[in-house]
Amino acid sequence: MVPRDWSYPFEGLSDKPPAPLLVLAGPTGVGKTALGLAIGQRIGVEIISADSRQIFRGLDIGTAKPSVEEQESLPHHFIDELELTDSWSAGKFAVEANRRIAEILTRGTQPLVVGGSTLYLEALLHGLAQIPDGDCQIRAELNERASTTEGAAALYDELQRVDYIGAALLDATKTQRLVRALEVYYTSGEPWSSFFENVKPPPYQYRVVVLTRPREELHARIESRVDDMLQSGLLEEARKLIDAGNQLDSNPLRTIGYQEPFAHLSGEIDFDEMVRLLKRNTRRYAKRQLTWFRRRPEYEWLDLSEFDSVPDVVEAILESTPNRTN
Repeated sequence: MVPRDWSYPFEGLSDKPPAPLLVLAGPTGVGKTALGLAIGQRIGVEIISADSRQIFRGLDIGTAKPSVEEQESLPHHFIDELELTDSWSAGKFAVEANRRIAEILTRGTQPLVVGGSTLYLEALLHGLAQIPDGDCQIRAELNERASTTEGAAALYDELQRVDYIGAALLDATKTQRLVRALEVYYTSGEPWSSFFENVKPPPYQYRVVVLTRPREELHARIESRVDDMLQSGLLEEARKLIDAGNQLDSNPLRTIGYQEPFAHLSGEIDFDEMVRLLKRNTRRYAKRQLTWFRRRPEYEWLDLSEFDSVPDVVEAILESTPNRTN
């Protein structure tokens, strides 16, 4: 169990941060990375990446990881720090991110959290839940169903029926998390998501700005980004991961952006079907992210299509209060 005492990393700080911790969130493809870099260049920050996959080495194109030049322009945390065989989770991220946020503040610099991994943001900003232990027999049965007869899609549909809030938090393709959520439900009789209520928040104020765009515009950006990833060598990156002997169903690789190329390279689907699935699954993931963000009424929403340039967006975030409608 990850410790829930959020106060220890902040010992030695004279007071709370002089301004709320700024978090740039939003769906995949909306433009978080570029805006985070623009804000950083304007005011000087250290960027905390709240992305569950960018921390792993070798996952570059498929995670839309910031380029080497972008990473060198500002200090970045939680990028290229782990091997694919290393263990990582939302709980570990929250504890380590709080420690680094405290260190950044003691240096007199502002941290800027950028990312869209909803469970990671939930753990960092709203605390960790005391989730009960599972049942190994139930877990084995769910894993058997996921790997043979039904697959992740059926488990996700089942989770939507028994815990629709929890389902909105999770990626329908990530079998391990779906199994865990259903295991908690069938073991405790309570929805997995209910254990995230009334948890202890971090000892600092935060301001979350959710970046958004009109649906058609966001979908067009997602499809264009998939095309760009393929042109930049996504298939070659996936082939290297296969040739290196990685377990392709391991947690870091069981994600959109890699499972589709793996299926194509193994001969399960042709190229056109791979592209279709990449775009469809990414659009669906963006929809789930937006559903999760709407659960938090305190989050601010900023429609990037209403601005003529990135500097105008930076000005709106730093100097004014964005529109909270969503």
